[in-house]
Amino acid sequence: MNVSSLTMRLFGTNVYILWNAETHHAIVVDPGMMDEQERHLVTDFLSQRQLVVQHVLLTHAHIDHAFSAHWLAQRCGVPVEGSSGEAMLASALPQQAEFFHLDLDVAPLKVGHELHDGDIIMLDDEEIHVIAVPGHSPGGLAFYVPQCGFALTGDSLFRGSIGRTDFWGGDLPTLLRSIRTRLLTLPPDTMLYPGHEASTTVEQEKLHNLYLR
Repeated sequence: MNVSSLTMRLFGTNVYILWNAETHHAIVVDPGMMDEQERHLVTDFLSQRQLVVQHVLLTHAHIDHAFSAHWLAQRCGVPVEGSSGEAMLASALPQQAEFFHLDLDVAPLKVGHELHDGDIIMLDDEEIHVIAVPGHSPGGLAFYVPQCGFALTGDSLFRGSIGRTDFWGGDLPTLLRSIRTRLLTLPPDTMLYPGHEASTTVEQEKLHNLYLR
């Protein structure tokens, strides 16, 4: 499985594309593209490699990760997949845009297929494990690919930092518990790909993340 990231400008959000070069099947995670130019970055990447999107996944439903979820899912003929715990945030995308003073035409988002802790999503013969990591938001998820040794952590855990908990539904003790019991228990060499900024590893965060001391 290949993992590629495209970083969007306004919030620096990493949109991840998991793809198989042989079958041309793909999964897009956190399609937070905020304008047509950013949408073209993703669709051009897909078309240049002749990729067929089979899943559109959300780690959480903050607007910088979910703005183009409905647009992309509709374009690809698949449902938006995410946690039912994000329903309030998803339905409040217009209010989120207003909060950030964004002049965007955005409608409430509805998750079409609910994901739960322990679910397994397949990309051909490779498993993607759904891990519940609430705290940054009520229904935050991570996606772990054991065969490839990496996890997409959304905004739960960053290199040397953790996600904010002062937005809607955030809770610091819950987030710290999620990180320590669900992410730092993965194998030490697991690559962690966050929703913003650079990648890291489980071992790196255990040793050097001051928020987790």
